[in-house]
Amino acid sequence: MNNLTIVTYHYVRDLKNSRFPEIKGLDLDLFREQILYLRKHYHIITMEEVIHSIDNQAKIPKKSVLLTFDDAHSDHYVNVFPVLDKYQLQGSFFPPSKAVTEHTVLDVNKIHFILASAQNKSDIVSDIKNLLKVYKKEYQLQDFDYYHKKLARDYGYDTAEVIFIKRLLQVELREELRIKIIDTLFEKYVGMSESSFSRELYMNEEQLMHMLRSGQHIGNHGYNHYWWNSLTKEELGEELDLSLAFLDKIGVDMKNWTACYPYGSYDDQSIEMLQERGCKLAVTTKVDIATTNESTRFVMPRLDTNEIPKGRHQETNEWYSRG
Repeated sequence: MNNLTIVTYHYVRDLKNSRFPEIKGLDLDLFREQILYLRKHYHIITMEEVIHSIDNQAKIPKKSVLLTFDDAHSDHYVNVFPVLDKYQLQGSFFPPSKAVTEHTVLDVNKIHFILASAQNKSDIVSDIKNLLKVYKKEYQLQDFDYYHKKLARDYGYDTAEVIFIKRLLQVELREELRIKIIDTLFEKYVGMSESSFSRELYMNEEQLMHMLRSGQHIGNHGYNHYWWNSLTKEELGEELDLSLAFLDKIGVDMKNWTACYPYGSYDDQSIEMLQERGCKLAVTTKVDIATTNESTRFVMPRLDTNEIPKGRHQETNEWYSRG
């Protein structure tokens, strides 16, 4: 059995000099240090090596690590790509196609920047409370206290207040209402048009193509970044086909395409439809060490960057021992 540590990244930027210093991301200097730590203690391998290992039951080096980057943030081109290129390393990047091609902003990213823009998170909670009152009759909503009691829990690196906001606006409410509330809060706290913000936040097609030509791996992260386990077969089919057409357009090797489940959301139908379309592997948001086995090809867990030491001279931790 081949163990494989897969690390996932989102925002990577010079946080203290950013317009949004409160965004939950990895500071660029710490990213550089983490890469040096990984080079010291692991073998950083490519997606193609992982695919070959699964397809042929071939060994990979001990303490292998794969680097993955979700959502195609411009950070990845401006900040991450030069570091990887310097050390001749490969990252696997998963763009949500619609955000790149139609200049929209993912709801999850809107929520991140709403949270990063508000000086006091309780102000957002108060706004949500008022908006739930406004829409209560139209959408047959419960009282605010019902949702707060149900959803507000400390989890991971987030407070109960932040988890309440995220879960309410990502999952709990009907999509139509979620969009209305998110857009209202985005306009208030961020104050930019969606198109302008999208062009600032995400890579464009030319940048993705440049990275691809330079040896980086580009995979599938859906078209609309929907929860795949909530879609009908027809809806998921359209979602996959649109995103695959985008990958084909920018020059991805369609015999070796991979996927990253939006929100980590998948079910048996998702896996079956990936298999039908020739997907080689898919990564999840489950936190664990992966293995390059046929049985785990479409359910490969990852570690968040925060699970890995961020200094070249730091000691290894439990994840190193398990990997």
